[in-house]
Amino acid sequence: MSETLPSAGIPAAAAEKKAKTWLRLLPYLITLACFAYLYSRLSHAAAAEGSGLLPYLLRSFENVSWSHWLSLMIPYCFLYLVFDSLVVWSVINWFNTKIRYADILPIRASAYILSLVNEQVSKGAIALYLNRRDGVPGWEVGSSMLFLMFCEYYSLMLWATIGVTLQWSTIQPVFHVIPWIAFGSAIFFVLFHLFFSGRIGSGISLRERPILRAFRLAKVWHYAAVIALRAPLVIAGVIVYTLALRMFGGSVSFGEMLGYLPVIFFGAAMPGPMHSVAILFWVLLFPDKPGQMTAFGFVMHNFFILFNAGVGLLFLRRATREVLG
Repeated sequence: MSETLPSAGIPAAAAEKKAKTWLRLLPYLITLACFAYLYSRLSHAAAAEGSGLLPYLLRSFENVSWSHWLSLMIPYCFLYLVFDSLVVWSVINWFNTKIRYADILPIRASAYILSLVNEQVSKGAIALYLNRRDGVPGWEVGSSMLFLMFCEYYSLMLWATIGVTLQWSTIQPVFHVIPWIAFGSAIFFVLFHLFFSGRIGSGISLRERPILRAFRLAKVWHYAAVIALRAPLVIAGVIVYTLALRMFGGSVSFGEMLGYLPVIFFGAAMPGPMHSVAILFWVLLFPDKPGQMTAFGFVMHNFFILFNAGVGLLFLRRATREVLG
């Protein structure tokens, strides 16, 4: 009598493995698509000038004052660390456990090293730290990190709407859709908050899931506070990117940049190495200067993540000791 092997779970396991493979490959496929498009645009622009691709790109760096550029970028990176850590510290104190700002800043800085791979992985490091240090369940911190990402979206959408409104007659018409997206997002937020505050949808089990704990606890002022705490970063980013863009041959007002930059930051949040989507967005925004915008996007976004990772190395020993010890 022959034995039959259980096979019911094999198709499901194969499908799950295939899905995980696609998820791992997706960031690299996005990056490949972005750089394929950039290569096409740059090749045509170089050929139009009767130049090779590499000389064409190198000319984009010739007139940049690197000392002035660094005097903008380095303080901006440190300012970002200070306020980003402040936001994380505030949310953790609201929803998880009481902790000193001086204890959060090193682990947040060290997590920037993991941001080179994936921003969500870096937030997972914060969850591991609080679990080891204070015994906070990982899903509770994960809930707080989801709350942060939710607020980041609304922060960028708010500032993008302000920028487009102020520059309505001069900004590219494609950006006129942003206020409508913001209006839809506002309606969604009202329904979302009413649901998690228990005022509508009573009896739906989704609200009680542990990973959504922060949304059950959050009041409207919590959302507003995160947006307000992130405001200095947005304003500083507009100033820094506007001045830096002019060094690369771009001409844009602070008001126009206020409309552009949140959209660029959305691109920077997309999966993929080297912030390829953000670099692509610069070229799409300024199609008449593909070389300068490719150079600008590549230098700005990659210096930012690499410099922050370098700062994180200064705190890595302490963070490793507290997580593993």
